[in-house]
Amino acid sequence: MKQDLSDTIALVTGATSGIGRATAARLAELGSHVILTGRDRGRGEAGVARLRAAGGKADFIAAELRDEASARELARAAVRLGGRVDILVNNAGIYPFAATHEVTGDQFDAVYDLNVRVPFFLVAELAPAMAARGHGAIVNLSTMVAGFGMPGAALYGSSKAAIVLLTKAWAAEYGRSGVRVNAVSPGPTATEGTVDFGDSLAGAAPAGRIADPAEIADAVAYLVSDRASFVHGAVLPVDGGRLAV
Repeated sequence: MKQDLSDTIALVTGATSGIGRATAARLAELGSHVILTGRDRGRGEAGVARLRAAGGKADFIAAELRDEASARELARAAVRLGGRVDILVNNAGIYPFAATHEVTGDQFDAVYDLNVRVPFFLVAELAPAMAARGHGAIVNLSTMVAGFGMPGAALYGSSKAAIVLLTKAWAAEYGRSGVRVNAVSPGPTATEGTVDFGDSLAGAAPAGRIADPAEIADAVAYLVSDRASFVHGAVLPVDGGRLAV
């Protein structure tokens, strides 16, 4: 099996920083035409320029993802731009840590809107066309705290636990039509949003260190490639061994 992604169109949400940026770069390196999305047009266009300078194919769609309508419009815009979408990476998300009694209704809605509602309707919009063509790959980004309790992580962890269940449900729903749906469950990763707590979380895992975003991107690249052709509904831990302890 090969990991060549030539002649594929990939849509990566939250692709202007962190894991999303690394994933876009890895998929472009493997030959995919990558459509980056994010809120910041300047960062998005800079990302496209970097990928093109490295010999990759890339475009950017600015998107403020927050509800069903914005998710469906992004999916349709990506299809208009690329002709189709073969690979969807649901990476965009927010991860506030706060005690349950400190969470407001607006904060709750914001987390579930971006972390759950948007991936749900991106899949609803794109998976049927993948199924009609008989092939496609979807990777959802979860988190290690979707699998165990942690103070302050009730809101974020529960939203990503929903993504774990959706991954399995979508694998069952679309797998027989040739669409593989899987998830990656990262541990603490060196991104802009984890500078305040990443190192402390990493200390509990056997690896004893924080991940580089490229290490998460490699796991995503594996799952969307033919090398994972018999992998459906899996949640791949890339957490430095935290699952083991």
